[in-house]
Amino acid sequence: MKQRPAQVRWEQHTQRPLMALAVLFAVAYAVPIVDTSASKALTSVCTAAEWAVWAAFAADYLVRLGLAERRGEFVRRHWLDLGAVVLPLIQPLRLLRLVSTLLLVGRRARMASQVRLTTYVVGSVVGLLMFGSLAVLSVERDSPDGNIKTLGDAVWWSFTTMTTVGYGDHAPTTGLGRILAVGLMLSGIALLGVVTANIAAWFIARFEMDDVEERRQTEAIQQLTEEVRQLRAEVASLSEQRAQ
Repeated sequence: MKQRPAQVRWEQHTQRPLMALAVLFAVAYAVPIVDTSASKALTSVCTAAEWAVWAAFAADYLVRLGLAERRGEFVRRHWLDLGAVVLPLIQPLRLLRLVSTLLLVGRRARMASQVRLTTYVVGSVVGLLMFGSLAVLSVERDSPDGNIKTLGDAVWWSFTTMTTVGYGDHAPTTGLGRILAVGLMLSGIALLGVVTANIAAWFIARFEMDDVEERRQTEAIQQLTEEVRQLRAEVASLSEQRAQ
């Protein structure tokens, strides 16, 4: 039995721990936003947890790079991972940690063979709704002209934005909020395309299975018909021999 490369073994063994860290990041990111009365100490702990999770994903990338047989090819194929690792170092913005961690979680989830496309899409939708709501609430809540003041408003806005409905009752007024809106709209369109393509592929595969089954049944009927013809010919031949 051929032994799997060290990089593949590492990715399989670290998949679940990294997903657990991603859940920890989600909690740490959400607490200071949802709980506006959170103490300074709790906020500091949550910030430290966010950086710790990002550091874990960054270390995971470095380990995978070290285990890769062709490091140059690994960097070229995983350039988005590298960008997500470097992004928070450019400027210590909380939103950059959010974006980079989401990118790293998504990239690692795609590498897991046990994660099916449907599960990935559903997880992406839920994650974008949750983090999009929290992110826009954090940047719009203190805006003088903002109309997204509660978590309910933020979730409603995220849902209508991702589905490209856009009722207009809630809309971001800050530059950063509008950037989030653009990203959420593009993500919603991309996920809708993935879902549509997945459904279309399922129908095509189903039709192909039906065609294969129909061809098999047709061939069986033709074979049975041929055997009946041969039996008739044999019966006719025996009847002629007896008549003689």
